[in-house]
Amino acid sequence: MEKEKEYAIKVIEDNERRFVEVSDLVWEFAELGLVEFKSSSLLADELEKHGFRVKRGIAGMPTAFVAEWGSGKPVIGIMGEYDALPGLSQKPVPWKEPLVEGAPGHGCGHNIHGVSGLAAAIAVRYAMEKFGIPGTIRFYGCPAEENFSGKVYMVRDGYFNDVDAVISHHPSTMNGATLMSSLANNSVKFHFYGRASHAGGSPEAGRSALDAVELMNIGVNYMREHIIQDARIHYIIEKGGDQPNIVPPYARSWYLIRAPEREQVEEIYNWILDIAKGAALMTQTQYKVEFIKGVYNKIPNRTIAETIVKNMRLIGLPKYSDEDIKFAQEIAKTIPMETKINQLRNSKRPGWEKLIDKLMDDEIPDPWGEGEVSHGSTDVADVSWQAPTVEFSTATWVLGTPGHSWQNVAQCRVGLGHKSLIFAAKTMAATVLDLLMNKELLEKAKEEHKNRLKGRVYKSPLPPDHKPPLDAWKK
Repeated sequence: MEKEKEYAIKVIEDNERRFVEVSDLVWEFAELGLVEFKSSSLLADELEKHGFRVKRGIAGMPTAFVAEWGSGKPVIGIMGEYDALPGLSQKPVPWKEPLVEGAPGHGCGHNIHGVSGLAAAIAVRYAMEKFGIPGTIRFYGCPAEENFSGKVYMVRDGYFNDVDAVISHHPSTMNGATLMSSLANNSVKFHFYGRASHAGGSPEAGRSALDAVELMNIGVNYMREHIIQDARIHYIIEKGGDQPNIVPPYARSWYLIRAPEREQVEEIYNWILDIAKGAALMTQTQYKVEFIKGVYNKIPNRTIAETIVKNMRLIGLPKYSDEDIKFAQEIAKTIPMETKINQLRNSKRPGWEKLIDKLMDDEIPDPWGEGEVSHGSTDVADVSWQAPTVEFSTATWVLGTPGHSWQNVAQCRVGLGHKSLIFAAKTMAATVLDLLMNKELLEKAKEEHKNRLKGRVYKSPLPPDHKPPLDAWKK
């Protein structure tokens, strides 16, 4: 192993206790997207302590920030997230028991996500200083990935314009750097306005906004037969009235529309807009469309993915304690075998069948999934249109653990999560150093990125005057 990598890894090991402490604090804060005030401040303050220049409150979001060390080219970015999910509060125990009933919890491991990147950035900064490595290391504090796609605002406002490559890490059930794309999406709310009346005594005087919501949903459900197979449309009714003897004067639905390519999302979205208009006409109501956010599909990069996997193998998988294994075994008892098998199959990982009887992923496979589409969405995709970008994963959770679950939350606060964090930080630091020190590698990644774009040009999915919904949780 090169001396620069050895030094960066030692920095991480020497500061391991503090990095775990910061991750656990973010886990305890469990703040929702766009209101991660304690979490973002903690990470930004920590970077400042290590000499980073920090700019806070960027792209119209008080909890977004960018931190830099060094100067000039190349500029290598590391991304970190720290938002939690609503309703997933959970104690660090292998059975379902909320810390605070109904409160948020880190069901996607973003307490680890932000700190693995922070640890890597700090380690690279000290290696750059010790060995005189030119360039800039930049950490992006990215809020609201789960619901409002904070990175899209950061991209629109130019914070990734000069970056040469970007690395990100996400907790998972598996170790790997896949070549899968992701689904582009739009998030949108439909507000319908009718007229209240007594539902029994004078229904003819009323116009039901709830009828409009339901007729719209029916129209969309009939549309599903005629859209591409990989598209996904999900909705909830956020507001449907107050009580059954009042014709609802106001109702609201929230849609998420996904497809493999941005233009496919736009096609389906425009059709849904027509359906909403039709529902309003049928019910003699008025309606308003509230666009929440949009994201692109992800552009993979084999060059960087293979470099990540090489470094994962160089560093070696974490070693679990007896306590870790016991916790994992108890979690595994809460996961039906059918759930585990379906998740493994859907990963499309070659040889997934041999993982069925394993507790944790104990392999580091070659990058897989070229030409495949993951059916999730992420604002990492919008960054991937700006520069070569890879978000890799490390095994944090027992194989088969369902996403956005109490089991995720519990595992992110114990040894399983802590070891994943440190393994990821070391891998990220080593990969960033490769990109900083190996000009040919970086140029190869950039050439691949150019070839994958095939001349396509990114256009922000956000309207020019669209601002982050900072008051979203007050509604």
